[in-house]
Order: sequence, then C-alpha cells, then structure tokens
Amino acid sequence: MRVHITTLGCRLNQSESDRLARDFAAVGHEVVPDAGAADLHIVNTCGVTHLATRKSRHAARDEHRAAPSYSGARTVITGCASEIEPDYFAGVDGVALVTGHADKEHLIPLLIARGLLPEPDATVSEAFPIPHARTRAFVKIQDGCNNHCSYCVSRLARGAERSRPVADIIAEVQMLLREGFKEVVLTGLHAAAYGRDLDTNLPALLRALLAQTDAPRIRLSSLEPWGASDELLDLWSDARLCRHLHLPLQSGCDRTLRRMRRGYNTRQFAARVASARRRVPDIAISTDMIVGYPGESDEDFAASLAFVQQMQLSQAHVFTFSPRAGTEAALLADQVAPRIRQARSEAMKQVTDLSARRFREALRGRSYQVLWEEKTESLWSGLTDNYVRVFCASGRDLRNQIAPARIGELHPEGVRGDLYDD
Repeated sequence: MRVHITTLGCRLNQSESDRLARDFAAVGHEVVPDAGAADLHIVNTCGVTHLATRKSRHAARDEHRAAPSYSGARTVITGCASEIEPDYFAGVDGVALVTGHADKEHLIPLLIARGLLPEPDATVSEAFPIPHARTRAFVKIQDGCNNHCSYCVSRLARGAERSRPVADIIAEVQMLLREGFKEVVLTGLHAAAYGRDLDTNLPALLRALLAQTDAPRIRLSSLEPWGASDELLDLWSDARLCRHLHLPLQSGCDRTLRRMRRGYNTRQFAARVASARRRVPDIAISTDMIVGYPGESDEDFAASLAFVQQMQLSQAHVFTFSPRAGTEAALLADQVAPRIRQARSEAMKQVTDLSARRFREALRGRSYQVLWEEKTESLWSGLTDNYVRVFCASGRDLRNQIAPARIGELHPEGVRGDLYDD
C-alpha cells in the first residue's frame, strides 16, 4: 500500500512522523511524497492554537481531495488536535479513523485490526526506501510534561513526562547517520526534563551521544529556560554541538509570567542568556512569545516589549494568545480584546524582527560552516550551526554537504554567502 504522511506543528510531531514512515516501510508499504498517489493518508495534527487545529482539519480535507477523482483513499487522523478535539475531525470527508497519542506508537497494528491496512507481507525481503526531503533528522528523546503552565494544551494532549532510554536514542542516531543525515535535532515536549524518570539527565545524554556517535552536528530543539544549566552549557566545548538554544520566554513581564505559572522571572531568564553567551561565543538565542494573555495590561505589555528589546534575541516566534478548552487561562474573565491582541502581536514582531536582523548583520564578513539543504531556482540554501539560513549561488551539488561560506549581505530570509572554493 502507498502511504502519504502530512505533519503539522512542532519538531516533536515531525520526529514521530519520521518514525511512522520507517515503521510503514519496514513492513512493506511505500511511503510516497505525493498525496495524490497514496492509498492511505496519515495526518499528524497540531492543536497548540485554534488556528493550528483549523489548519490540521483543512489538511485532512485536502488529503482526501488530492486523491484522483476522490478515489477510495482513506485518511487517518492522529496527533495533538485529534487527542483534544476528536469530534472536530470525525466528519471530514474521507476520514476513516481518528486516533490520539496513545495509539500513535502502535498505529500499524491498530490499522490492521480496523481493516485499513493489510497484514504484513511475509515475503518482504527489503523495505521500500523512504523519501527524505530534509538533511536534518529529528530524534524524539522524551514526551509529556509535568508542569502546569496555565495556557498550555500540549501537556493535556501528551500526558506525563516519560523519557526514552539512552541506548535507544543512541541506536536511532547511529541508524540515521548510516542513512546519511549530517545533523540530528533532539526534541521533546519538555526536553529539559529528560531523564528525570530514568535517574539521568540531559547533559548525561549529550555526553553519551558525543562519545558514542560520530554525528557531525547535534542540535537541541526547544528547551525550557531553566534547562540551560551551566553543566549543560559547558558541553559546548565540543564543536559538534550547534550553537543555538531556543528558550521559550513567553512574556517579558514578571506579573504575566507568574499568572502563566512559568516558574521563573525575567531576571532569571536574563541570567541564563548571559551565561550561555559567556560560555558559548556566537551562540544564537531564539524564543517564543505570547501576547494578549488574559489580564495583560498596557503596562504589562510595555514591560514585555522592553525586556525583549533588551535581550537582543536572534529570532522569535510570536503567538497571539489563543484560549484552549481545558486550560486555566481559557476560564479567566479578563480576556484581552482580539483587536488589542493583534496590535500587540504586530508590535512584538516589529521588535523581534529588528533584533533578528541585527543578529544576522553582525555575521557579515565572517566564515561559518553551512549544512546545505536544497536548491531553489538559482540559489542553494542551508543553515549555520547557530541557525542562520545562508543563500549562495554555486554550480556544485551541495545537498547534504557541510561546506564553509563567507557571510555577506542580508537576504529576505537570512543572509547571502560565498563558498570559499568556488
């Protein structure tokens, strides 16, 4: 059977979709990049905001429409949005099954039991190759969260913290390196909590990966600010660790942080950023911001905006507060008017875009190793280890190669660069 997988949302979702693709291929099914060629569509949804849930539903509808003449192709919905709002997806044309996270790790046996997938072919001697559109591999190290941030629906969807054994993670990384990946990105819902249920921790995992694999690059995905400990940061003496930390701030106002139940204040966040910059030269610090949280006054937002300006972060994802059923924040009476939320979002984006521009401008004239990913029209694009996208013109085939470039002028989506040996 030909299977197409659509992924929405975070890198954790992407890592789970990648594993699903390997599982389907291992039992004789072909994972195809074209939805129109598939007999079975898997939509791995995101439910972090109302908009993400709507996009997930639209993706399910589009998968069905992609099938030639609305054929007998069937769609299976899984992921955070379907865990939280299963009925929202049940009526979409072509949807044969809606499942939550509990079923995702055992999806193939479930599909077989429901008659949506044939029994594995015992004669399969070699798995179909999996089409890789990326050069970076996402590796799930843990799932779930024990925190109680007042706005977060993801912990409701994914449950309590649980970590993968170190040996399993190392084995997966070694397999991905054999497949040709040059960078592995370690991801989890609460990666800073890795190992608390296994009597280990994130620094120990990184030490094991550095010692037991020859991965050219290892990158951490999103990490709660308190996870950027000095013990962790000292490991960046190994150049294979990418100089980039994504530390979700969410608000630059202490009053709002307390109401969000974030467990830190702006002084503590600034101290972690300062420590990272001291220990890891050229490190990029990116973040997530929420604007328009219930009860956020004009003064609160002004404080948040000023703090973000002070931090001079390399990049930020700005989210307009979205009340999610089941969370404490959705029940608060002092909701901010939508037009005010939108205005604050635009103001925050102006500040963070300027900060990102300044970070990229400071790289001009310097040399960075770039993992080149793809060619679009006449330009190759790739990422530095500190997560800046570089564009260059070259007649060489650079895909999945790490090669140095001298950084030049700004590009709308990053910076331009020149290869040294072209």
